[in-house]
Amino acid sequence: MTAPRAATAPLRVALLSPCFWPEVRRGGERMLRDLADGLLAHGHRPRLITSHPGPPSRSVEDGLEIVRHWRPPAARLARRRFEDHLTHVPFSYFSLTVGNDDVAHAVYPTDALAAARWTRHHGRPSVFCVLGPPDRRYLVQRRQRVRITLAAARGCSAVTALSRFAADALWRAIGVEARVIAPGVNVERFTPGPGRAAGPTVFCPAALTDPMKRADLLVTAFRHLRHERPGARLVLDRPRDPQAAARFEADGVELVGPIETTADLVAQYRRAWVTALPSAGEAFGLVLAESLACGTPVVGTDAGGIPEVIDRDEIGRRFEADDAPGLAAALLEAIELADAHGTQEACRARGLELSSERTTVEYEQLYADLLAGG
Repeated sequence: MTAPRAATAPLRVALLSPCFWPEVRRGGERMLRDLADGLLAHGHRPRLITSHPGPPSRSVEDGLEIVRHWRPPAARLARRRFEDHLTHVPFSYFSLTVGNDDVAHAVYPTDALAAARWTRHHGRPSVFCVLGPPDRRYLVQRRQRVRITLAAARGCSAVTALSRFAADALWRAIGVEARVIAPGVNVERFTPGPGRAAGPTVFCPAALTDPMKRADLLVTAFRHLRHERPGARLVLDRPRDPQAAARFEADGVELVGPIETTADLVAQYRRAWVTALPSAGEAFGLVLAESLACGTPVVGTDAGGIPEVIDRDEIGRRFEADDAPGLAAALLEAIELADAHGTQEACRARGLELSSERTTVEYEQLYADLLAGG
C-alpha cells in the first residue's frame, strides 16, 4: 500500500550527512539513501554532501551525485567532549553556497547548522530531520549539543521527527514543533522469501555495544525462553571488538557477521521466526519495519516510538520495558504467531504501509509547501 505521488516540479535537493559509505545498512545514512533513490525515481535531482578523512572527491553512485569533503581530525574536540561531527561543517556550508539547490535537508544537528545559515543568507528553505528523541540525557552528553540542536531547529525552515513520540519529546526538550514523517522501508529490497530456519529463531540486528539497545535484557529473556523452547536460537550481529562479542557467547546464542550489507540483513530477517528490538527509547524502530516487510513478526517495547510500528496483534507483540520475563513471554507468543496462518501476509502488508515511497511523497509535499511559502 503506497500513497499517491505528490505533484511537484523537479527539485534540486541537497542532502547532508556527516559520513556516508557505499553500502549503507542502518541509521540516518540509509534513510537519506532511500530518500535520494525515491527522489531520483520521481524525477528530482538530489545530491549528497558528506565528508570523509581522505581528499575531497565527487562521484556518482547508483545515480546519486555525492560530494565528499575532507573531514579534519577531531580528536582534541572529542577528548574535550564537544559535539560530534563539527570539523566538516564549513565545507558543507561552502557546498551549499556555491550550489544551486532548491532545498537543503540535514539529518544531524551540525549539518543542520550549515543548512540553517544557508537559509538565513540565501533565503531558500531547509529541513532538519531529528533522528532520535532529544531527551535530557542525550542532550547533555556532549558540550554545546543543546545550543547546536536548538539553533539548528530554530534556524531551519522545518523540523521533522520520526514518530509522534519523538515529536512530543522534541517539544518537551527544546520547545520546537516537528512534523511527523516516519522513515520508510525499501519494500523492493526487503521482501519475503525462502530460508526460514528449521527451529525457532530470534534475530536482533541492533548494535550490541550500544547500551540503549539493551542487548543484555534480550539475552536474559532468551534464557527464560529456552526453558519453554530448548531448541530456540538467538542470532545477534557480531561486534567488531572480540571482547565485546565474548560477553554475549552463551548456549543457543549465535553471533553472525558483522552484518554489513542489505542482502545479508534481508537473509537474516527471512531466516528468523521473530525479530526483536528491546530498546526503550527508540524514536521509531526501523529494523522492525524492515522485518515486517520481509514477512517476519516482531517484538518490541511498549515505549518510545515502537508502538507506532507494532500497532496490531497480527504482526507481533510488545512488552513492558525492563521486564525480562515479559520479554520472554512476548517472544514465545511471537514464535507461535510466526506459525499461524496469514501472519506473513499481515506483516508484509504492514511493511508496505511503511514504505520508503510514502516517505518520499511526504517529503516532496513538505518541500513544495516550503517553496510555496508555507
